[in-house]
Amino acid sequence: MNPLKSAARWLARSLLLFASVPALAATITGSAHDFSGQAWSGGRICIACHAPHKNDTSIDSPLWNHANTSATYVLYSSASLRSTIGQPGTGSKLCLSCHDGTVAVNSFGGVTGTTMISATNNIGTNLKASHPIGFTYTTALAAADPSLFDPSTKTVTIGTGTQTKTGTVKATLLYADKMECQSCHDVHNTFTVGASGTGLVKVDPAGSKICFACHNK
Repeated sequence: MNPLKSAARWLARSLLLFASVPALAATITGSAHDFSGQAWSGGRICIACHAPHKNDTSIDSPLWNHANTSATYVLYSSASLRSTIGQPGTGSKLCLSCHDGTVAVNSFGGVTGTTMISATNNIGTNLKASHPIGFTYTTALAAADPSLFDPSTKTVTIGTGTQTKTGTVKATLLYADKMECQSCHDVHNTFTVGASGTGLVKVDPAGSKICFACHNK
């Protein structure tokens, strides 16, 4: 057989096999943030959040393309708190630009959309029922609250399978020493546990492993 024809047939079979393999875990393709199946996305995955040109820039998310929320949030409170809760940081507000239900998910590229996030995924502007965000988590806080691990020494592994990263809580989960939405969730599905319905969390919620990453119980 002609070796060039043989190689061409092998390549064709390989490409066909690859095309038949489902989307791999640890990629945004096929994840909850793959918007390519929505009519308003034009078949594109990333456009609702990012654009290569003519966009609003953000220190936490370059090339940001989505309309930002202007909401003021009712903050978490508890008598046991030893930290000061502030309004969500910039990174969290990017998440809340869809998830607080005040901005349409298809408001991007300078266009005001009308499709609101589903009730299931709508956190709202009252954050009292959610894990606190927007607070500083440091060695000093852990010393004041023995129920917390020292984020500078406690290690955690995020992700699953071959797509993992291990480091201290401070280096891996915190942003400028603060707990934010992205501390627990990876919006691009890069370092997540990969299971369906887990909300793109970085650590397996089974057995409260995600809680024990920070909480010394």
